Amino acid sequence: MKSEDVLQIVTWLERAEIPVWLDGGWGVDALLSQQTRSHSDLDLVVRLEDAGQIEQTLAIYQFAIILNELPTRFVMKDANCRSVDFHTVQQDSSGQLIQVLQDGTPFHYPQDSLAGQGRIDGNVISCITPEVQMLCHTGYNPQAKDIHDVRLLQQYFNLPLPEEYVGVVTGFE
Repeated sequence: MKSEDVLQIVTWLERAEIPVWLDGGWGVDALLSQQTRSHSDLDLVVRLEDAGQIEQTLAIYQFAIILNELPTRFVMKDANCRSVDFHTVQQDSSGQLIQVLQDGTPFHYPQDSLAGQGRIDGNVISCITPEVQMLCHTGYNPQAKDIHDVRLLQQYFNLPLPEEYVGVVTGFE
């Protein structure tokens, strides 16, 4: 997915008054204000309550749901193979943001998780914070792209290395 695609999709959603926050690889690159690798999709954090409006809004642009794992996430794709992975969050009774994972357990987003701000092609864009990006890169076997992202987060934001990356993340190529 190209940076122009990211900006176009985010603009469509913002025009529909749907707040979105970049996550995943594009989220890391936005925090760094530069594209550091290629991306096969766009990951966005959205409110669960906006899922229906997101589907309606992007359907106008020929996007369709190809994977529905609500309340955890859903994926939409268009004829040009642009894929958007929506990670849905909701507030619990205490006001904390949670994402209900596929096994039913809640992932609690730390306070101010959505306060990140980055840039794509010079355009300011909302994203999850570097600390939450690092947290979201844990709990699974990292792929090469994850190692790349974690290296950058560690270097640019001086964040501690998650345990599963110790001995894996080394100097930059």
